[in-house]
Amino acid sequence: MTNVEKAQRKETENQAGSVEIQVYTDPLCCWSWAFEPQWRRLRYEYSGKIRWRYRMAGMIPNWDSFSDPLNHVTKPLQMGPVWLEAKHLSGMPIDDKVWFNNPPSSSYPACIAVKSAGLQSPEAAEMYLRRVREAIMLHGRNIAKTAVLLEVAKELSEEQPELLVYAEFEQELNGEAARKAFEEDLRQVRYHRITRYPALTINKPGQAGLLIVGYRPYEALVSTLKKVAPELEPTQEAEDAEEYRKFWGGATEREEEEALKPVK
Repeated sequence: MTNVEKAQRKETENQAGSVEIQVYTDPLCCWSWAFEPQWRRLRYEYSGKIRWRYRMAGMIPNWDSFSDPLNHVTKPLQMGPVWLEAKHLSGMPIDDKVWFNNPPSSSYPACIAVKSAGLQSPEAAEMYLRRVREAIMLHGRNIAKTAVLLEVAKELSEEQPELLVYAEFEQELNGEAARKAFEEDLRQVRYHRITRYPALTINKPGQAGLLIVGYRPYEALVSTLKKVAPELEPTQEAEDAEEYRKFWGGATEREEEEALKPVK
């Protein structure tokens, strides 16, 4: 088990006095991937102080019904320039050519796959979401295809058999529980009227919170957290790229850069 999985378990178990964050995201959302450096840094620096839960947004049911008027996207080829923009703005590596070479037909299969992993543990969902993002963002693999989703699970289960049991994942992928979990996420998306991703709701248990939407700098994320819980202070700060990489079990150069950058 990596350090991040241990930290996730600690946050899951130690709920007293913590801040709750609901993360509305989608494996096919390039801006969620672009936001990973900031989101990872927050989880690292405030380890033990925050708890989080992922909600799968189901961003692209299919291309017959999908429309993004803000970015003028109604078909797969038009998504490539959006990913290219996210790549240049964020500095995160992104394979925008997937929309020309092997465009995914829907984000629903990957969302359900994340929920399938989550039936085993929050740590499994966390790690599987990361791996399935890497599969498309870094390697251009079509994560709308069941075979690819199973391959990602197989790779993860072979590396960390204590984290994900492949046979259970395979069974749950087409099961009712994962679909119902995904449907509940979709209900929450509609209830909160969230239409842009990533979106984070931040609150203390039992209290009203704040919503932060879209790709934002780390300072904006911390500022929102402080408005909800002014007393919170970081529990640790990254001092070495190698140690930070080890904590996460791997990181991009942009994530390392973000972790080591002083807060303005």
